[in-house]
Amino acid sequence: MIRSFLLVLHIGFVVLLLNKSRADDTMPSSLATYFSIPSKWIDDRGAYRSPLQFFDGTIANSPQQWQKRRKEILGRWHELMGEWPPPIENAELEVIESTRRENFQQLKVRLQWIPGESTIGYLLIPDGEGSKPAVITVYYEPETAIGEKGEYRDYAYQLTKRGFVTLSLGTTEATKSQTYGLYHPSIDDAKVQPLSMLAYAASTARRALSKRPEVDATRIGIVGHSFGGKWAMFASCLDDQFAAAAWSDPGIVFQDDRPSINYWEPWYLGYHPKPWRKRGLITTDNPAKGIYPELIRQGRDLHELHALMAPRPMLVSGGSEDPESRWQPLGHTIDVNRLLGYKNRVGMTNRPEHSPNAESNEVIYQFFEHFLQLGKR
Repeated sequence: MIRSFLLVLHIGFVVLLLNKSRADDTMPSSLATYFSIPSKWIDDRGAYRSPLQFFDGTIANSPQQWQKRRKEILGRWHELMGEWPPPIENAELEVIESTRRENFQQLKVRLQWIPGESTIGYLLIPDGEGSKPAVITVYYEPETAIGEKGEYRDYAYQLTKRGFVTLSLGTTEATKSQTYGLYHPSIDDAKVQPLSMLAYAASTARRALSKRPEVDATRIGIVGHSFGGKWAMFASCLDDQFAAAAWSDPGIVFQDDRPSINYWEPWYLGYHPKPWRKRGLITTDNPAKGIYPELIRQGRDLHELHALMAPRPMLVSGGSEDPESRWQPLGHTIDVNRLLGYKNRVGMTNRPEHSPNAESNEVIYQFFEHFLQLGKR
């Protein structure tokens, strides 16, 4: 059921995109430089298997064949991670309180985002008439993104001041209990990997946000840093109704020697019933459990999910966990976009530190301004 639902959404959205002009995007030079793969990496795809290659070894060599391959990738990952429950019907943002801030209205809202569980977030609506593009921000809790704490992590606040409607979400209760993810139907017997359920929750939020009269439902993006970067990446790859996505230093592919690229942890892709493994790197005495070892055994990696973004634009705001060498896996998504007739849809910035800074964030804001067409109706 859920696969059919996602396929219908995907086909409608892709047809819309493929009927648009195939001309290269015209973007400001300050942004364009980050969408040009450095010469060192132009022909270097690393050891990553091409997402254009079907499981039977054949290669997708047309947009029509890519749609079949895309369905195959999406189906395999949902099969491995656990099928999503049916979408929540009539998902809506319930307003709890309203506060005036600067040039926008801040609404505290409640949302049922997965079956049987609700969350509290913040909807920020800038002044001005008409529908606007919107961005969902995701993190450990929703207060950081609205500017209440955390330097250079106030994505919702900064984007709203520029004219975007924003919705800030976080896993507040799970963060307090250090379980971080979302568990369906329960933490003792999760049937879906927690990181996939985070994506489901963000998809629910997107549908609820799209019903707001201030929002253009065709121009909703998502952004997050670190934990939020993983969350934003899975949400935008698994729900193709997100029009654009920016991922800040999540570790965009598997890497077992980096403790922050820890997809093997039970709150990401390594769920197993408690007692949980000791947090940290994989060792003989502290092995990975859940589906993560199976993903590695099968040769799966996250570049397969990246390819599901095509031809939607994506930006990696890379830091210590996503250095310039990430152009190797990103090159595969560039290849898919090229097959579909698109250029300038995959970008990356790089900084030495994990934490975002003013310069890296400015590119994120320009990215959304350009691709979500801020100021246009």
